[in-house]
Amino acid sequence: MSFLIVLFLIPPLRKLAFRIDFVDKPKQDVERKLHREPIPLTAGFAIFLGIVCTNLAFIKDDWKQTLGLLCGSLLILAIGTIDDWYKTHGKEFPALPKFVVQLSAAVIVYYSGIVFYGFNNPFTGQDILLPVWLQFFLTVTWIFGVTTVINFSDGMDGLAGGLSAIAAVTLFIVAAAKGQSESAMMAIILVGAALAYLRYNKPPAKVFMGDAGATLFGFLLGVIALDGAFKQATVLSLLIPILALGVPIFDNLFVVVKRLLNGKPIYQADASQAHYRLLRTGLSPKQVVLFLCLINTCFGLTSIILLLLNV
Repeated sequence: MSFLIVLFLIPPLRKLAFRIDFVDKPKQDVERKLHREPIPLTAGFAIFLGIVCTNLAFIKDDWKQTLGLLCGSLLILAIGTIDDWYKTHGKEFPALPKFVVQLSAAVIVYYSGIVFYGFNNPFTGQDILLPVWLQFFLTVTWIFGVTTVINFSDGMDGLAGGLSAIAAVTLFIVAAAKGQSESAMMAIILVGAALAYLRYNKPPAKVFMGDAGATLFGFLLGVIALDGAFKQATVLSLLIPILALGVPIFDNLFVVVKRLLNGKPIYQADASQAHYRLLRTGLSPKQVVLFLCLINTCFGLTSIILLLLNV
C-alpha cells in the first residue's frame, strides 16, 4: 500500500512542483549539484502520505505513540519543506531553527513512550535500566543523529533512498526475528515507500525528496530502531541498528570530525561525503551508488549475523 501511494502520488506532485517553481535548479560551479536540469523537490510529500496512510490503516499501536510519531513526522516534513523552499530561491535557511525543530520532534517521540530504556546484561540475564535523564539524552540524540545522517547522505541520485531501503529491510528482519510485529510492519512500510521513490529517483532522477523527505526517512528509521532493534538488546547487539545504518553513520561521523578539525560549522554543506570523494576517484555516479549500497548491505548482513548469534 505504501509503495502504491508513493508511486501514484509522485507524478502529479512533480507537475505541481514545476507549476509553483519548487525545483532544485542546477549550478554549474557547485560540486554538490550533479544534475543539469531543474528537478522537482516534492517527493517528500508523497513519501509522508504513503507512510502515514499505511501506518494508520494497518498498525494498531498505542494511540499515544501513533500521535507522537505523526506529530514528529509533521514537524520534520514542515521544517524540511521550508529549507527546500529557501534553496529553490538560492538562499540558505538558518541551521538553528532546523536543529530546534528536529530536536523537538525527537522529544515528542520520547514523551510518546518510544524510549531507549537500557539493555540486557548477557552474563546475568538481568535488564539494566538507565537513569531517566540518560534515557532522554540517548533517545533524543539517536533520533536526531539518524535524521541528520540520512539527510547528509542525500547527495546523489538513488543514494539516500537506496541506503534507507537497505536499512529498513535489515530492521524489518531484526524486528520480525524478535517477534516485534508492529516495528516489523513499520519497517516494511518504509521499504515500500523507499522503493516507490527509487522508481523515480534512480539515475537520471526525475524527482528529488529534498531535505523534507531525507530527514523524514532518517527520523522514521531512528524511531523504528528504538521501537525494535534496541528493545531487550544486549551490550553487543546494540551494534545491530548502528550497523544497519552503517554507511550513513560512519561516513557522516568522519565528515563531522573533519569539519570540526577544519573549524567549519557541521551543518555547512560541502563535498566531503564518501559519495563525492568516490566520484573524484573517477567512478561514475551509478557505480558510486551501487558501491555504497553494497557496503551498507554488508553492514546489514553483519547485523543480522549478530542477531542470529544471540550475543
